[in-house]
Amino acid sequence: MATATQWVEGARLKTLPLSVAPVLIGTGAAIGQDLGWGPLELIMAALALIVSLALQIGVNYANDYSDGIRGTDDDRVGPFRLTGSRAATPSQVKLAAFACFGVAGVAGLVLVLLAGQYWLLAVGVLCVLAAWYYTGGRKPYGYSGFGEVAVFVFFGLVAVLGTMYTQVGTISGSGFGAAVGMGSLACAVLVANNLRDIPTDSVTGKHTLAVKLGDSSTRVFYVFLIATPFVLTLVIGPWHPWTMISLIALPLARGPVMCVTAGNQGLGLIPALRDTGRLGLVWALLMGVGLAF
Repeated sequence: MATATQWVEGARLKTLPLSVAPVLIGTGAAIGQDLGWGPLELIMAALALIVSLALQIGVNYANDYSDGIRGTDDDRVGPFRLTGSRAATPSQVKLAAFACFGVAGVAGLVLVLLAGQYWLLAVGVLCVLAAWYYTGGRKPYGYSGFGEVAVFVFFGLVAVLGTMYTQVGTISGSGFGAAVGMGSLACAVLVANNLRDIPTDSVTGKHTLAVKLGDSSTRVFYVFLIATPFVLTLVIGPWHPWTMISLIALPLARGPVMCVTAGNQGLGLIPALRDTGRLGLVWALLMGVGLAF
């Protein structure tokens, strides 16, 4: 039976900064609209954060379960896996995943009721389905190279703009640009992860985008994704000068970019994963503050 410490490890808490980040941006963009943001909107922001965190932990457990039963994690280089290590049974990990999805569903339902935008329930259902079928089901899209698309859409566009829209009932061009930047940084984390796993994924039939692009092209793609939010900062800046403070995060990009472009493999890429997540959180916090002003 898995210990509490192992369950925490399996939740992969180091991935959570990129669940907090889009809520920070969306809330900052909502405040910046100056449409009477107040205590109710603060509650909505808290609910959006619960949804985002619960979905992230849920998808981590779901991936643990699905990859584990397929044998993809048998020779995995990276974080501890509950199913692959046999520390927990597949059914236990699956139950943990759906429990997290349930928490996200309840918080999301309350958020939609407060916002009065009932069509967003359909978006919530799509989020849960996307989380499960990333590695679950008969034909998981994460095994076919579409993981980055889903991460961009759900951790960038949906998370940022959904947070903003539920609070003030509108979205802005600057909010959309920031959502694209956030999606790019979230994708960069996944790309670094899949770059690390190219050797094992190639032999287990997991045809991620990194496997399809190959080692060298994946590293170039990673650098492009890291550069995108900073380019967008310069685009948004003339209309919202305060957002230029997010350029303060640029030095944090040096470490992970150097790690990836230096040709590191396997465990040598783990610092890039950690530092990309930190970069995303800091950039999002500064962008959110800039949009709020």
